[in-house]
Amino acid sequence: MSGAALLALLSTNEARAEFTVCNQTLDVVNLAVGQKVDNADQTDGWWTIGANQCVNVIREELANRYIYIYATDVFGHAILTGSTEMCIDRRRFSIRGIDECWQRGRIAARFLEVDTLEQVRWTFFLTGSNP
Repeated sequence: MSGAALLALLSTNEARAEFTVCNQTLDVVNLAVGQKVDNADQTDGWWTIGANQCVNVIREELANRYIYIYATDVFGHAILTGSTEMCIDRRRFSIRGIDECWQRGRIAARFLEVDTLEQVRWTFFLTGSNP
């Protein structure tokens, strides 16, 4: 294969970098994501991910080493939590800032920190054994 053909093949395969979450449980989950956007902490939600399905929750090249995720079951009970407190809402949301959630009329939730090792593409597998 010539160098030009190989370069063309590689460039088409790396068309999108992203953060994908694959739900490997038997339950439908609702997912919220936190990350730095323009030097400010931001949380976004909700993505609904069916059992054994994957969803691209960040569609552009990852600019942050750490991505934060929080998941609930269909009843709103946390099924994936961590130690980083960030804000969520009951309905679809995009929230700037993670401080004083309650005072701003939001809900405080504990997000799991995912270290992407500074990769531009990352897939997180949600299993029954996640913290």
